[in-house]
Amino acid sequence: MTDVHPPKLEIFDVDRRTNTDPKGISRDVEEYRVEPFGLYLARPAPGRAQFHYLESWLLPELGLRVTDFWFSPGHERDEDFYLDVVEVGRDGSRWSTTDLYLDIVLREGRGLEVLDTDELLAAAHHGHVDERRATTALERTYAAVDGLARHGHRLGAWLSTMDITLSWRRHPRSDRD
Repeated sequence: MTDVHPPKLEIFDVDRRTNTDPKGISRDVEEYRVEPFGLYLARPAPGRAQFHYLESWLLPELGLRVTDFWFSPGHERDEDFYLDVVEVGRDGSRWSTTDLYLDIVLREGRGLEVLDTDELLAAAHHGHVDERRATTALERTYAAVDGLARHGHRLGAWLSTMDITLSWRRHPRSDRD
């Protein structure tokens, strides 16, 4: 059975250098960077067994949050980037995302997988998202899948067609620049 829940809201407070998750837990952010196309953050992930650090880009025009998880030994996954389909809001230095359930696991140059369609459908069925939001989630997912496929499942190649260049910190498993 699918877990039915309202959309999850996350807060990114650039001035306070905090990131508050949907459960209300606030974590310190080591780095925020605002670019014309979005917001970058890098922070440790205390208390998480699966990963110990994360970097994310919020891309409002695409309705995506692109994350690179630094997996802990023994918890590695066959993924290079995790894309959450989201609505991005901004009020001054405070950014927010509302999760629209759908996710894309990207394996650079090899393929992708769309996850959690069942969650979106259940949320729509139970009235947690209206038809407009559900349609938006699907359209953003289709656009990302199409763009990535047209560019050999390479995130940077696809984003460069929109003058978006993401920069990342290097971590031990990274072979990206």
